[in-house]
Amino acid sequence: MQQERCSSSDRPLDPGCVLACDAERSADRPGCAPVDFPVAVVLPAGGSGERMGLPAPKQFCTILNRPLISYTIQAFERLPWIGTVVVVVAKENHDLMLNIVQKFNHTKVNVVHGGTTRHRSIFSGLQAFCNTSNSLTPKPKVVIIHDAVRPFVEEDLLLKITLAAKEQGASGAIRPLVSTVIATTSEGYLDHSLERAKYRASEMPQGFLYDVIFQAYQRCSELDFEFGSECLHLALQYCGVNAKLIEGPPTLWKVTYKRDLAAAEAIIKETLSMSACIIAGAEAEATELAKTLQKNLNMMETDVIPCAKESNAGYLSKTRNFIHLSMTGSNSLGVLEMVKHFEDTDHARLYPVVIVWVQLNMTKQSVDSQKTDELTAFRILASEVIQGNVLLYGIQIEHTKVPEQWERSVERLTQITVALIRDRNAALTGQLLRV
Repeated sequence: MQQERCSSSDRPLDPGCVLACDAERSADRPGCAPVDFPVAVVLPAGGSGERMGLPAPKQFCTILNRPLISYTIQAFERLPWIGTVVVVVAKENHDLMLNIVQKFNHTKVNVVHGGTTRHRSIFSGLQAFCNTSNSLTPKPKVVIIHDAVRPFVEEDLLLKITLAAKEQGASGAIRPLVSTVIATTSEGYLDHSLERAKYRASEMPQGFLYDVIFQAYQRCSELDFEFGSECLHLALQYCGVNAKLIEGPPTLWKVTYKRDLAAAEAIIKETLSMSACIIAGAEAEATELAKTLQKNLNMMETDVIPCAKESNAGYLSKTRNFIHLSMTGSNSLGVLEMVKHFEDTDHARLYPVVIVWVQLNMTKQSVDSQKTDELTAFRILASEVIQGNVLLYGIQIEHTKVPEQWERSVERLTQITVALIRDRNAALTGQLLRV
């Protein structure tokens, strides 16, 4: 298993756009050369995850009800210039991987069996392109090798790796060393230390001309297959190809320990909570509340639109966070129409969609039995839509004409809404909070 070279202090603080759902086309951006040759990816995913200390291999651990490997696959599938993603798994995990591919609609994936070591698994992945009768895995010009448990890889880096591999024959991402590397004696004493400024940590992704890396694996020894850890070294040793090294961002870290799963989940949640869409009813009070909420949610990119209609389909596909404003007593038709749109467009397949249904109460003359009925109906609705990966939360806010009191209520509403969107806690769905 490849050794982890990143410390926890090197975790990214800002997830940026690493989970953007729709990648920009590289050819449309200034300064980016178009990729006009076939590119494929090999993801070795046969590791047992011993350091994770969990019953399931870490690549199959779930974050927001979705396996980690699915996030990594999507990072490549969303790029139009990448053709095939070959996922190499242990034989006992073959059916599990096929289920993941089907459930999350991964259309570019071909699943193959791996070997007993990392290098044997990579070679198995490369051999998948040798089957000329299989149209799903045509031979690429450049192949990218990446770790299944490094989900945060950006298009800019992949583009640099790919173009450098085409020109040089091999390329790889590097990062500065975080800790000083030392050598010890057999008795356990310090022998010497390396000058950290002269060395770099080799990371993934790495890119190769397919013919170069395939030939290197054909020529490498049993010792390489059993104990080797560096694909770039194989290309140099057996094909004489010296890789171009490219500085990578901090987001290249690898999920290795349990704490890394929590860090990955925090990054994904933070990224998903960067935008929201406020859908307001036609009432003047709801419209005014929508404007105030938009002002208060200044840390998010927000749009305010009228009640969900077909003309708003673009907004419903733009984000995965929605704040639906209506008057108390309004029916759930607007929410159901949104959920129907998400089902028809598969919008909630990869990431959970959050709907915070804010009900503006203009009168306090509601009896306890009415409140009980409202809560029961809301819980039933929430339990139904969560089956489609939609998290429905409810907040009732009492309207008041006292400015200071109303301002405090709206501020509290803002805080609760932000917390619900960021935490995405399924256990809180179906609760009707009151402000």
